[in-house]
Amino acid sequence: MKSKIFWFSAAVMLLAFGNAAAEPFRSRAQPERARTWVIDAGELFLEQAGQPRRAITLPDWQWAGQPYACVPDIALGPRGEVVVTSNVMPVLWKVDPETLKVSVHRLELDSDTDKDVGFSGLVYSARNGAYFAVSGPHGSLWRIDPLLRRAQKVGLSQSLRGACAMSVQRQARPSVFSRLCVRGESVSLAPDQRSAYVQSAGCSSNAFALIGGSQ
Repeated sequence: MKSKIFWFSAAVMLLAFGNAAAEPFRSRAQPERARTWVIDAGELFLEQAGQPRRAITLPDWQWAGQPYACVPDIALGPRGEVVVTSNVMPVLWKVDPETLKVSVHRLELDSDTDKDVGFSGLVYSARNGAYFAVSGPHGSLWRIDPLLRRAQKVGLSQSLRGACAMSVQRQARPSVFSRLCVRGESVSLAPDQRSAYVQSAGCSSNAFALIGGSQ
């Protein structure tokens, strides 16, 4: 109960003071549509060359700002859709690439239902046909189905606590393992995607202008 009060209070504080921010908290380029998506001043914005910045309303979007947690993330889906996280609850907001209509997706967790699980990193893997998300405060990794209905906790060899971003590693050679980059460490997924091995590696999760591919 105390945990829920803490996160709710943090989220309220962000909403109250978010307009004071001078720099974008998070951005994601979408070059194939000549767009950039930005989380700034407590809102999601769409930026396009030669057009006014457009605010996209995410219904009931709540999140906690620094120093309480890493800010929410923005991911690009397989059909150009944009998916935005909350860092205090397991809910995703999807923006249609054509209409810009927003749909809300409340995930069913298969574990940690007693915790305030939100996601500070999110990326889509075309190879696995799924999204992967990381929860910075809990150090956990999750596999999310492409319809954004369920989140399955991935067993880890060590915690990813404090992770603020993630990307898919491009692999020069064929491998049975898919690899993510989280916190500068390589996360090798087992073929069944139910577990992963974490090891030090010189990869980049690019926390502020995430361009991790959909490999």
